[in-house]
Amino acid sequence: MPTVFITGANRGLGLEFSKQYSTLGWKVIACYRNQENSTDLIRISEETNNLTPYKLDITNEKEINKLSDYFFEEKFDVLIHNAGIDGNKCEDFGTMDMSDWVDVMVTNTISPLLVTQALIDNLKIGKHKTIVGMTSIMASIDDNQSGGRYSYRASKAALNQVIRTLSVDLSEEKIKALAIHPGWVQTDMGGINAKITPEESVKSMIALINNCTDADSGSFLLYDGTRLPW
Repeated sequence: MPTVFITGANRGLGLEFSKQYSTLGWKVIACYRNQENSTDLIRISEETNNLTPYKLDITNEKEINKLSDYFFEEKFDVLIHNAGIDGNKCEDFGTMDMSDWVDVMVTNTISPLLVTQALIDNLKIGKHKTIVGMTSIMASIDDNQSGGRYSYRASKAALNQVIRTLSVDLSEEKIKALAIHPGWVQTDMGGINAKITPEESVKSMIALINNCTDADSGSFLLYDGTRLPW
C-alpha cells in the first residue's frame, strides 16, 4: 500500500488527512507533538491497522534528524507539511518582537524544509513522490489588499518559495512539490464562519495530490486545483 507522512496530524486538516488517507487504504504516519492534545488521533489509530501515530516536535532539530534513521529504507509516497501556527502573537505593526517572529518562521518555513531533507531518501524510493506544503492565500503578495498578519504572511510566502525551489532541485528525481491553500476551512484556525468543512477541503486536496503531474510541480494552488497569484 502507498504511504503518506503527515505533520501536525493531531487536529484540524492534519487529522482529516489522516482519516481520509486511512479510509482509502493508505499507510499513514501521523505526527503529533504531545499526547494530551492528540486523543482523537490516538483513538483512531487504535481502531485501524494502517494508521501509526508518531511523536514529533517539528521545532526540535534533533528529533527531525532522527527521522532518517527511524524510517530507514521505508518508502514514502506523499509528504504533507501540515503543522503550522497562525502567528497571532506577532501579527500587527507595532506589536511584534523578534522572538515571536522567529517562532513562526521556524514552524511554518524552516521545519518543513528540514523534515524534507531528513526524509528525501524515503521519497526517492516511493511511487507518487510528492511533497505538499500547506500554505495560505495570505502568502500571496499580489492578493494582499488588507495588510496586517506580518509574520504569518511572511512565513507562508517563504514556504511557497521553499516549495518552488524544491520543485526545481528535485525535478531530476521526479519528485513533485506543491504549495496548496486549503481554502477558508472550519478548523480552530479558520473559525466557525469559514466557508468549507475539513472533509470537503481534504477530499479535494487528496484528489489534487493524487492526480498532479510533473507540469504541476512548483505551483501555488487552491484546494480545487485553481492556480493562485504569487
